[in-house]
Amino acid sequence: MKSVITTIISAADAAGRFPSSSDLESVQGNIQRAAARLEAAEKLAGNHEAVVKEAGDACFAKYSYLKNSGEAGDSQEKINKCYRDIDHYMRLINYSLVVGGAGPLDEWGIAGAREVYRALNLPAASYVAAFAFTRDRLCIPRDMSAQAGVEYTAALDYVINSLS
Repeated sequence: MKSVITTIISAADAAGRFPSSSDLESVQGNIQRAAARLEAAEKLAGNHEAVVKEAGDACFAKYSYLKNSGEAGDSQEKINKCYRDIDHYMRLINYSLVVGGAGPLDEWGIAGAREVYRALNLPAASYVAAFAFTRDRLCIPRDMSAQAGVEYTAALDYVINSLS
């Protein structure tokens, strides 16, 4: 699983060198933000069912046509799959917060997602709306500390930008 640390070590090894001072500064910054990332991961894990439900509900509220016949959410089974997909992405966001890099998202969530959604007639914009709602709904300090919120919203923005 790719993280800032494994990426820096891999790049240095591929170049046959020791990590540079700037490489080590990147690692240090990553480590300094670890407590905030882990707080965000813990808060998300402890409340993920509500987060997923609210995100999915917001998606279907914004794109109510998705429940029309022939659309991506025209049956309860398809609606459940949309919520499942949102849950999957939220788990990947959690994993990314834990490892301190976008590796889990890149490896298991982003690669090919737009193509899959297009092939299955699933509008990526609806997922983007769900994650944007989740990002915009965050309330500091009710949900988590300010720094944990920064880490969490950065991960959500990464997903939003990747699917846009």
